[in-house]
Amino acid sequence: MTLSTRPNLPPVVARVKVAPRHVVCGVCAASAGVHAALVPEHLLESRPLGLAFAVDAVLLVLGALVVRDPRHDRWAPATTASLLVATVLAYLLSRSAGIPWLIPHREALDLLGFIVSTAEVVAVLAAVRLITREEP
Repeated sequence: MTLSTRPNLPPVVARVKVAPRHVVCGVCAASAGVHAALVPEHLLESRPLGLAFAVDAVLLVLGALVVRDPRHDRWAPATTASLLVATVLAYLLSRSAGIPWLIPHREALDLLGFIVSTAEVVAVLAAVRLITREEP
């Protein structure tokens, strides 16, 4: 008698189903950490900007938590992908034209921001994979 209810899938199939979820969770957690670490610096520059970083960090943590549970697959991957897209767009906008009420001037590109934004785009693609995958 076994207590496990997991399907008896070959290891490769199991990894393919789990990998996108791990990518989204890992990137959200890492991005949340980066954003949280930058809050104090940005609060000194502008209170609304620092608060925006703090809110983004909290939302990214929540995104990582809800995506990791397959019970939330009806809404969590799409919601988290939307959050990640908004985060990437905010970075791109801050580097191209500025953001009214947050960053009135254009900021210079930075390596950390570029790497984090690139990872966030990869996580969006992984979230899309979670949304569009077919269940067995």
